[in-house]
Amino acid sequence: MCFRLRFVLIFVLLAVSACTSYVKVRQMRSGQLKMGLSVREDSEYVDEPDVVVDTVAAQESQGPIFMNAIRDSETGEMVATDVISASRVVARFRNVPERGGYVTIGFDIMVPGRMMESRWQLKIHPQMRLGQDTVRLEPVYITGKDYRKAQLRGYQRYQAFLASIITDTTDLVRMRLLEIFIERNFPDTYRMKNDSSVVPEPLAQSLFGVTQADALRHYTRHWRAERNERKKRNKGNMFRRFVRDSIVHEGLRLDTVMTGSGDFIYQYNHTFKSRPLLKKVGVSLNGDLYEDGRRILTLAYPDDLTFYISSLSSLADDSPRYKMIVLERQVFDHTKALIDFESGSAAVDTLRGDNASELSRVLRCVGQVGSRGDLELDSLVIAASCSPEGAFEYNRRLSQSRSAAVVSMLGRHLDDSLRMKMRASCVPENWEQLRLLVRNDSSLNRSVRRQLMDIMSDLSRPDDVEGEMSRMKEYRYLREHIYPQLRSVTFEFFMHRRGMVKDTVHTTVPDTVYMSGLRAMRQMDYKRAVEILRPYGDYNAALAYVSSGYNHSALQVLEELDSSDPRVCYLMAMVLSRLGRDADALGWFEKALVMVPAMEFRANLDPEMSELVKIRSRKYDVYESY
Repeated sequence: MCFRLRFVLIFVLLAVSACTSYVKVRQMRSGQLKMGLSVREDSEYVDEPDVVVDTVAAQESQGPIFMNAIRDSETGEMVATDVISASRVVARFRNVPERGGYVTIGFDIMVPGRMMESRWQLKIHPQMRLGQDTVRLEPVYITGKDYRKAQLRGYQRYQAFLASIITDTTDLVRMRLLEIFIERNFPDTYRMKNDSSVVPEPLAQSLFGVTQADALRHYTRHWRAERNERKKRNKGNMFRRFVRDSIVHEGLRLDTVMTGSGDFIYQYNHTFKSRPLLKKVGVSLNGDLYEDGRRILTLAYPDDLTFYISSLSSLADDSPRYKMIVLERQVFDHTKALIDFESGSAAVDTLRGDNASELSRVLRCVGQVGSRGDLELDSLVIAASCSPEGAFEYNRRLSQSRSAAVVSMLGRHLDDSLRMKMRASCVPENWEQLRLLVRNDSSLNRSVRRQLMDIMSDLSRPDDVEGEMSRMKEYRYLREHIYPQLRSVTFEFFMHRRGMVKDTVHTTVPDTVYMSGLRAMRQMDYKRAVEILRPYGDYNAALAYVSSGYNHSALQVLEELDSSDPRVCYLMAMVLSRLGRDADALGWFEKALVMVPAMEFRANLDPEMSELVKIRSRKYDVYESY
């Protein structure tokens, strides 16, 4: 009778538990019972936190008590450490600052105690929207005690399966029977059992022979070996069979084992690298409910959160900046082409080497110069040069012939107006270029380079100089590697500016370098912005310093600027606040508010300035509104 009563009681308890779970699942499916997502009303700006505090709320009759909790590394359970005051969670959006190119967002994930069962696991996946992109953050797992026990039990069963796999092949052989057989039939071989000497491979083969190998196969438990191999091949399937839901250790923010029945609140902080022109970030939450390793329900999504990002780069002064330049009436430009001539010949062969591509490039340059509306081509001087190899007089005539040949070749592709402006010149032997090539050639050692430079110091008799160089053992290297670079054709463009009468004119043009510094700041490349804007020493340079965290450098620049500019006063207050000089910072902040009252609202977006807002509020007892 007692046994029957006990059985009925257990059955009733199981039925009540199943009914309760069914009701919870139905409420979660309908959205009556769901997770919560919000930002903390009294949260402060956190600068890349090293420690994340997890908060668990245990429901008691007096109301919720919020406790800091840490996870036990052995048991995985959340252990309370102290009691703190409850945070009011009401906001659906938050203003967060960008500093140094990074943004830190913080939000609370709340799970009612009724959503948790000992045999369930909740997998919560926060997501962050950056423009058109969605980034999945590290998930949070809430695991019931019985669910974790089932996971560990699966690992234990799988470990027992692995232990049943035989790793020592001798266990697959009936060793005692094999030894008796060898002792009776192969006594010489059996005596090797206790012999530690090395036996050569051919001798071992002659000792064992085929019959002994047959004996070894005969005494092997083949059925056991085959079963062992099947186990090895089936390890993956057995793992999935025993461990239906593995315990995740990486890529996870939290996996906590809940033993109580209270609500769960997790303070989630995430720091990420911001993007140019990023104004806001959305945070959403989705999750799944698991039982016995199977997903039984997709949880209802709570309302999304929005974080509005304030960046110091938005304080930049976008006014165009100009610089003074001096324009010369006469304009000179030049280019060089490596035309490959046959030895001793002045004929231009377009099929030889890269001559065709070089001539095409030169024609494009001439066409571009001729089509420019602001410049007028006065003359185009074409000069061919030779290497010092050979007699100077011969090289002079050869270079003249080559210049004339290039002029003739180009003239066939240009109109009369450009053809008439071409002039032929020559450089018989390009000693100046040779000096430059020798000085910068690392293949020649320093002493050889010095010797060659000494030889070329006096060019009054160039043939003698070339003859002295030809007697050096390095002459072959010069002739094969350096001399070909001297056989080139230069094109010098002499132009003047249209409509310009004076030789020089002073004018202003947009400072493109300065504007590139502003672009770098907009793109949050603050180090590059500092490098570019540092020489200007203006407001934007100070802002670049502030954005990079160089507060003392920013202070030095700001002290030299006009203090009647409200932006300068605001930056000065921010820098002084960072340096801990709150009294001075408050004075500069109030000065900025007198000139531009709207800066009061901007101050609430910057964490350094929001502290000054609180100090000012306490100072005047009531926060003044301009």
